[in-house]
Amino acid sequence: MSGGVFEAESARIVRRLRDEIVDGVRRPGDRLVERDLADDLGVSRVPVRDALRTLVAEGLVTARPRSWAVVRTFTDADVDDLHELRAALEALAFRLAARRRTPAGLARLRAVLEDERSAARSGDVVRARRAAAEFHEVVTALAGNAVLEEVEGTLRSRMRWLLVQHDDVTAVADQHAALYDAVADGDVARVERLVAEHLSAGRAAATAHREAHGAAGEAVVEPAVDGAAGD
Repeated sequence: MSGGVFEAESARIVRRLRDEIVDGVRRPGDRLVERDLADDLGVSRVPVRDALRTLVAEGLVTARPRSWAVVRTFTDADVDDLHELRAALEALAFRLAARRRTPAGLARLRAVLEDERSAARSGDVVRARRAAAEFHEVVTALAGNAVLEEVEGTLRSRMRWLLVQHDDVTAVADQHAALYDAVADGDVARVERLVAEHLSAGRAAATAHREAHGAAGEAVVEPAVDGAAGD
């Protein structure tokens, strides 16, 4: 099989596992064994191994010895660090977006917002959370700062995970609607105030979520896997 095919398979596996981790299908501490994943997905172990390496680099997976890994358990300190970084990056992104907005960019942001609100109203929590994450990604694109987009890209998976710590998707959608209006109006002062309120609400929601659901999954038990590298 050519390298290009392996690359395509690896990207597909990355997307699937990333979504399952962020959406909560795979819980913190869940084992990710190359052999088992390859069997489940009907592929060889090579693209699975590459996918796991990518997810380790994205910060969603922790590597273990030999040919397995686990879904990362984010500690309270990890979450605090993410919130601090998010506060700095999003304050900048929203402020720049309000200054550099374009009709095309606002139309794209509005479409994502409508998808988020529709999903929230219908109770489709997974879709609402994905749209909420996309809303922030579009704002970063509207900011028109290539370095900011590059930094956001390296953190995207962890920021998506952070947004999943919000249980009230309707409240998030309402906050995004207010932010959209402020960005569309080019009202930088209002944007800065709403961003601060949004981030504060998000931090409180994440704390409540962790208290209600716990931070970690079950204890990790090392699986019985062979030491061979596989195909």
